[in-house]
Amino acid sequence: MNRQEIKSKLCEIMKLAMPQLDMNEETMNEEVSLANDLGLSSVGVLYVVIGIEEMFGIQFNDVGFSDFKTLGDVIDYIQKKVG
Repeated sequence: MNRQEIKSKLCEIMKLAMPQLDMNEETMNEEVSLANDLGLSSVGVLYVVIGIEEMFGIQFNDVGFSDFKTLGDVIDYIQKKVG
């Protein structure tokens, strides 16, 4: 799975977790800060983590979601896990 495919799926998850935000693939670049730009709350983080685990079939056993600062960090992690 390439970075663009992962990003596209992440955008879907983010839209479900935070429907109040206007997100699209153009505004969701890899430098977007999860906390500052997206304002992910603890509940939002929970929804995103569950969505990622289900969509990509991975577990966040070795890290916490707070270890990720940008969307690019999340993409890197998923890409490493799914090979």
